[in-house]
Amino acid sequence: MALISIEDLEGLDDEQVDDDVTDVSEPMDEEEQERMYNHWQAVGRTHHVAVPREMRGPIEEMTRRNQSSEQQQVPFVTISRHEKLGEALYEERAYPPGKWACISNADKLYEQSISNGFMKLMRFICKENSTGRYLGMSVPVVNEITMADDGTNFMKEVLTAYYLPAEFQARPPEPLDPEVHIIQRDTVRVISRVFYGTTTEETISRQISLLWELVGNSPDLLRDRYMVAVYENPGVPQRRNEIWFIRRP
Repeated sequence: MALISIEDLEGLDDEQVDDDVTDVSEPMDEEEQERMYNHWQAVGRTHHVAVPREMRGPIEEMTRRNQSSEQQQVPFVTISRHEKLGEALYEERAYPPGKWACISNADKLYEQSISNGFMKLMRFICKENSTGRYLGMSVPVVNEITMADDGTNFMKEVLTAYYLPAEFQARPPEPLDPEVHIIQRDTVRVISRVFYGTTTEETISRQISLLWELVGNSPDLLRDRYMVAVYENPGVPQRRNEIWFIRRP
């Protein structure tokens, strides 16, 4: 097991990107913008949500930017990695303190909550903030779920969180939407396992069970709260996700 220090974690906060996020792509024409919006509408229907027309601008903005610039990774340190016959089973990571933009939703279905939450975060990222700038995309977007007292069902409220890119960590932009909040998260250690495909309450419950089988009955891990890390947009059929178990402080 590799050992890390507080200095290692604090040093991650100093990772820098370009001073500004430049726009090097041409705006979409009306036909292309409508085609992209219709694609998101089709994806939204699979999550039982409607994509409002005011999302056309943020959809175009994020699509163009992601074609011309790399996404930033949320910084972390790998503590240990567990494999079997060369296949990665899970790994333990430490994520340093940082500022996140968050929104809570309590829709009927988990996938509705995360979809509606992320659309509001998209608008914050795409200029609906006090700087009036596109902030840049970071991955993963993390959805935090809380378990009901029976330990098997999800509580309705889901917290969706976007890590602010490095240049905005010291002075976060203010959201124009009062439902979006900037929070400071402390260092968190997680057990992480990759899975692919859609993220619904059913698929996440299955991943939680699989990871418990691998790690065993560990009293150091929370059982009433989990995180789902999403690395790709909902339009990717076999998108990469991770289930995170949270280690007690």
